[in-house]
Amino acid sequence: MAIARPAWLANPWKQNPWFESVAVAQERARKRLPKPVYMALVAGSERGQTVANNQAAFAELGFAPHVVGAKADRRMSRTVLGQDVSLPVIISPTGVQAVHPDGEVAVARAAASRGTVMGLSNFASKSVEEVVAANPSTFFQMYWTGNRETMVERMERARAAGAQGLIATTDWSFSVGRDWGSPEIPERVNLKAIVRNSPAMALKFSWWWSFLRTRRVPDLTAPNLAARGATKGPTFFGAYYEWMTTPPPQWEDIAWVASTWQQMSGKPFVLKGVTRIDDAKRAVDAGVDAISVSNHGGNNLDGTPPTIRLIRGIAEAVGGEITVLFDGGIRRGSDVVKALALGADAVMIGRAYLWGLGANGQAGVENVLDILRSGIDSTLSGLGVQSIDELTHEHLIIPEGFDLHLGRK
Repeated sequence: MAIARPAWLANPWKQNPWFESVAVAQERARKRLPKPVYMALVAGSERGQTVANNQAAFAELGFAPHVVGAKADRRMSRTVLGQDVSLPVIISPTGVQAVHPDGEVAVARAAASRGTVMGLSNFASKSVEEVVAANPSTFFQMYWTGNRETMVERMERARAAGAQGLIATTDWSFSVGRDWGSPEIPERVNLKAIVRNSPAMALKFSWWWSFLRTRRVPDLTAPNLAARGATKGPTFFGAYYEWMTTPPPQWEDIAWVASTWQQMSGKPFVLKGVTRIDDAKRAVDAGVDAISVSNHGGNNLDGTPPTIRLIRGIAEAVGGEITVLFDGGIRRGSDVVKALALGADAVMIGRAYLWGLGANGQAGVENVLDILRSGIDSTLSGLGVQSIDELTHEHLIIPEGFDLHLGRK
């Protein structure tokens, strides 16, 4: 009888596509992607203070576990803004995911396969119609760009496509002057751009071959910003120009977006980028259904405090009235548990899944979500807690002065 050879013997040098942590996903993405592409995923602004502090602050929190009484089965599912999710981790919208031929569609499929919500940026490289087809539990995100008529057109398109919610992002300054250098991003991928970037691409065979075999090049346009009747959206820099020339929103504008979307669709509205208690209360007054406590992952105003230091005060102030999401620095399941214990209803992830996408496409994003699920489960087990619904701040060791209460009167 023939004995089957282990798969690794067929090619012992082939890398196992599975990775065990988000840090390994980041390293795999760094090795696989051309440097400008990878640096675009690293992002951050100025000295990178907020990026670093978002993660470092989690390490200041400890756990206070019970050693007896753990349950054999543990639960981490819940309903978030009308969507049943199998784990309290939602895909945060990020722009132009053209690091992979399938881009946001691959991420949406991964989120659907793991039972969670997809957040789609209006700066995405794939259309809202394609993404909703891949994951019906999709929330569409809009920046405050263009006039109100244009914004209504974009909201109506998202509604017609089947989006289950709308996220408005106002905390974006497109900061430049990074201490480690900003990546060179071409206006579009044409022959000139390919020649210019060929040295960075030359040693990244698996990456550029993934595009060549689909007979496509990375698409740096934003189809969801296409004018009515247009076949092509603006480039990323065209979208940036629209944002630059749009007057910043005021609270009455947020109230208008919330009411317009809710009347149009009957679906929830989320305001992303809240870091202050007074702003959280004003968001409630403006009629939002949820807020995301977020500092844009450190891509906006450098020096903004880590969001894990802000979440408890904001959740205590408005958590009884609206859904409170957390965004910023999540790299492992224990980070998710800490955010939930401090009052978040669910967390959103950005860089973590982008590194998974860059490392191994849809399977890489699924791998990241599996890492977080496993980490949540093991943390609940270690704490002796059966469900995420039981988590409170008493499960944590919180240093004196850890919490910040910006805008508390």
